[in-house]
Amino acid sequence: MYIGNIKLDNITVLAPLAGITNLPMRLIAKEAGCGLVCSEMISSNGLVHQSGKTERLLESVPEEKPLSVQIFGSDPDIMAAAAKIVELSGADILDINFGCSVRKIVKKGYGAGILNDIPKMVEITKEVVNSTKLPVTVKTRLGWDEDSIKIVEVAERLQDVGCKAISIHGRTRKQMYKGVANWVPIANVKNNPKMNIPIIGNGDICNVEDAKDKIDRYGLDGIMIGRATYGNPWIFKEIKHFLKSGEQMPPPAIEERVSVCKAHL
Repeated sequence: MYIGNIKLDNITVLAPLAGITNLPMRLIAKEAGCGLVCSEMISSNGLVHQSGKTERLLESVPEEKPLSVQIFGSDPDIMAAAAKIVELSGADILDINFGCSVRKIVKKGYGAGILNDIPKMVEITKEVVNSTKLPVTVKTRLGWDEDSIKIVEVAERLQDVGCKAISIHGRTRKQMYKGVANWVPIANVKNNPKMNIPIIGNGDICNVEDAKDKIDRYGLDGIMIGRATYGNPWIFKEIKHFLKSGEQMPPPAIEERVSVCKAHL
């Protein structure tokens, strides 16, 4: 799979997770066979105002490349300025967070809060694309609620302003993480003949069977895995092996688990 000019060696993507996908976790995921790792979501305001705590989230090493760095915000100009900072940091891909459902993020119009204002979502994406040479991607949800799912139209508009890939979580903002992820609308985006960029599905992939089922049923370009990596970074290696051979890998030995725990610490 290519995202812009960046080639990934497999279709698995580590979901950006606040407080989780820091540099140590990304290195472990990469070593475990993840195709693309992503930073925690980073405040565009924090970057532009040179917050030391925020800037530290950009720390990276060559071993984790290719690296996607995710930013969030609601001001198109500040998001564009932050994109330039991300580019200078050495990231390979810049991702925009339009999917975080946490209340304190949403109430400021960040993350999934933007799903109530699709024109602004498109405007922010356009400004970010025009401000950087990096491939720009978007992570979002199906919509604000069940009555406002317009993801096929939204994906088209994001592609039209230069977005190079879209990751879609199969829930609405109203659902948060409850219920079951709905992958049918994600497949509808992928099957739209007007779309020609990679579409990555996210939601409820807990094991290798889930991964294969989603790929076989919906024909997406990639799969993004988040909560299932907690305590189990080996899931990337297991999925890669299962898709290639049809066989499950044996679980990691206790010695390997201890070794990875120490490396993480």
